[in-house]
Amino acid sequence: MNYLSLAWKNLWRNRRRTLITLAAMSLSLMLVQAFHNLSAGVYRQMVNSGVRAGSGHIAVYRGDYVRSRDEKLSFAEAGLAGRLAAIPEVEGVLPRVYLPGLAQSSRESRGILLTGVDPAAELSVNPFLKQLAAEDMLPSTEGREAILGARLVKELKIARGNKFVVTVQKRGGELQSELLRVHGVVKTGIKEIDGGLVMVGRERAAAMGGIPGQVHEIAVILDDPEADRRVFPRVEALIADQPELRALPWEEAMLNLANAIKLDYASQKFIFVIILLIVTIGVVNTLLMSVMERMREFGVILAIGASPLRLAGMIMAEATLLGVLSMIFGTLLGSLATWYLVRYGIDLRALISENLEYGGVVFDPILRAIWDVPWMLRIAWYVAGLCLAASLYPALKAARLAPVEAMRHV
Repeated sequence: MNYLSLAWKNLWRNRRRTLITLAAMSLSLMLVQAFHNLSAGVYRQMVNSGVRAGSGHIAVYRGDYVRSRDEKLSFAEAGLAGRLAAIPEVEGVLPRVYLPGLAQSSRESRGILLTGVDPAAELSVNPFLKQLAAEDMLPSTEGREAILGARLVKELKIARGNKFVVTVQKRGGELQSELLRVHGVVKTGIKEIDGGLVMVGRERAAAMGGIPGQVHEIAVILDDPEADRRVFPRVEALIADQPELRALPWEEAMLNLANAIKLDYASQKFIFVIILLIVTIGVVNTLLMSVMERMREFGVILAIGASPLRLAGMIMAEATLLGVLSMIFGTLLGSLATWYLVRYGIDLRALISENLEYGGVVFDPILRAIWDVPWMLRIAWYVAGLCLAASLYPALKAARLAPVEAMRHV
């Protein structure tokens, strides 16, 4: 009789213990797979929302602008946005101007960030503008119409259609004031944006800053986030003749979001380790109890000529079968849980009144998973291997039994 058939019979000699261990391992694997897929889905949702409202999957800056935010580090757009848009797999290109300033109404004043955009390009990509009615979007790149954050409108005590003044510092150092009109109001759910956003046409913002035709950032949005490694070299090639320009991936351009995801995933890994440690302890306990209950039987087997290595192999075969069974059932359960989370997700709208904000990004309160099949298979094989590794101590204990002492065991 071979190892596997004998190991199979031995496993079911104590059905209750085997079923409990198998259930614990399968459910643990299911939880690890399902929650990894859910986290991956939430991270993708966060990145997708963040890059569209922020710096894009790939961003082009002059010098160290991404860290210093020095408004003097602008550069001539000179058709670069059009050349970037011609790259396959690029969904949109968003040239932007950023100028710190002061917004004043007849009643109040507040510090703001004047943001100059191309309205048509921004509307098709930026999630903050999806809530705007068509008539509320900026009509041109050079008009005096502005879109304001909801909190800023409230603090300035103005409303749609009212006029207000924005003052910024021009490149030469002198102050420039412009009379603008509230054309639309957005509520993003992010305190800093809702309280400081003033969005105007890019040409109007550049003229106010004394940098006509220049921008501070060009955000490149991709059709497929996984295409960044293929597109990045092409972006670098397009700016190779301008050594002062730098292309950065979103992980460097949006450090707050990247660090928030890393921190969250690190805590998730810690939880996974605890779950797998519990699985290991359960396997060791099951196999060790099995060895202790069969001490007399093992003594007889050793006495009739079986080698200690053969005895250890039998214990390890039992662990292998236990690991394979838990891998199959756990992956099936994990797939069912992932299917549910992909299709229906976890709806948090009953618990919160607004969108979720994390790492400076607003995302949908319905959390949905994605399929990460390679990772699911890797963790399944890891659990099976962990089960085999956990059998080493019980197998070693069985192999070290002295036949005479083992046969005396009751």
